[in-house]
Amino acid sequence: MSLKDFSETVRPPIEQELKRVIGLVDDRHSQELRKMLAYHLGWEGEGAGEQARGKRIRPQIVLLGTSAAGKDWRDALQAAAAVELIHNFSLIHDDIEDQSDFRHGRKTVWALWGEAQAINAGDCMYSLAYRAILQSNNRPEYITRAVDMLSETCIALTEGQHLDMAYEKRDDLSLEAYWTMIGGKTASLLSCSAAIGATITGADEKIVATLKEFAWNLGLAFQVQDDWLGIWGDSALTGKSADSDLQSGKKSLPVLLGLQSSPEFRKKWIKRPFTNTEIADMAGLLKTAGIQIQLETETTRLTEKAKAALDRLDPENGAVSDLRVLADTLLKRKK
Repeated sequence: MSLKDFSETVRPPIEQELKRVIGLVDDRHSQELRKMLAYHLGWEGEGAGEQARGKRIRPQIVLLGTSAAGKDWRDALQAAAAVELIHNFSLIHDDIEDQSDFRHGRKTVWALWGEAQAINAGDCMYSLAYRAILQSNNRPEYITRAVDMLSETCIALTEGQHLDMAYEKRDDLSLEAYWTMIGGKTASLLSCSAAIGATITGADEKIVATLKEFAWNLGLAFQVQDDWLGIWGDSALTGKSADSDLQSGKKSLPVLLGLQSSPEFRKKWIKRPFTNTEIADMAGLLKTAGIQIQLETETTRLTEKAKAALDRLDPENGAVSDLRVLADTLLKRKK
C-alpha cells in the first residue's frame, strides 16, 4: 500500500477515535470546553475543515510504525489519538507562550477565549490523551510501557519548550544547546509517535528502538526545516502568524549560525524589535552568509540518517517503505 493509500485509509478512523475521546468531556456541564477542543482540532467554528485539522502526521506515524513492526495498526488507534492530543495540548499552550494569534490560518484558542480558558483546554486535552491510551484493549503490560513512554515524552517536550523560551534571553548559546532544545521540543514526540504503537502491541524491543532512532533524527530534520520556514516561509502557506522568528527573538538554527558567522547580522540583532523592512534585510544577510543553504544541507543529512535506520527493518514490509517516503515528503514541505 502506498503512503497516499495508507493515509487515506487511516485518516477516517483516526478522526473517529479523536472525536470519541473528545466526546468524553461532559457536554451537559462543559459544553463551552468541548467546543474549544473541537474548534482547535478543526471540527467546528469559522474556517473548520481539512486545513484547520492539519496533517495529522503524528498519529499516522504511530500507525505506520505499528505496521512496520508487523502489527495491526487498528490495535494502536488509541495510542495514535493519545499522541495527537498530546501534540495539540502542547500547541494550545505554545500559542499562549508565544502570543501567536493564528494557527492553520485561524484564530488560536487563547485569542478567542482568553489565556486562562485556553490553559484549561490544553490541560483537558492532556488528560484525555491518557484516558485514550488507557482504554486500549492490548495486554496490560504493553499499555503500561506505552503510558511510561508517553509520560517520558511529555517531560522531554516540556523541558524543550522551557529551554526554547529561556534561550530567547540569551545570545551566547552553543549549537549543542540548540540540539538539546529541539531534541526535547520536537524530536521526542516524533520519536514517541513512531515507537508507541509498536510498544502497545508488543513488538520486539529492537524494532521499537529502531523506530525511535528513525523518528528522532526525522524530528531533528523536521525542526530544522521549521526553522527555515520561520524565516523564509510564506505565512499564507504555513497558516501561522506572520511575525518572523527574527522578530520574536527565537534562537532558531539560522539565527545561531548568523550570530556565529556574520558580524553584520550580530551587530543588528541586538537592535530588535525590527520593522518589516528590517526583518527582510536580516533574512537577506543570513541568505548572503550561506545559512539558508546550510539549513537545507543539514535537513537532508538528518533525513538520510533517519532513513538509514530503517535498513534494519523488514525490507518487504510496505509500511517501512512508506516511512521512507514520508521522510522525503517532510523534507520538501513548505508549510
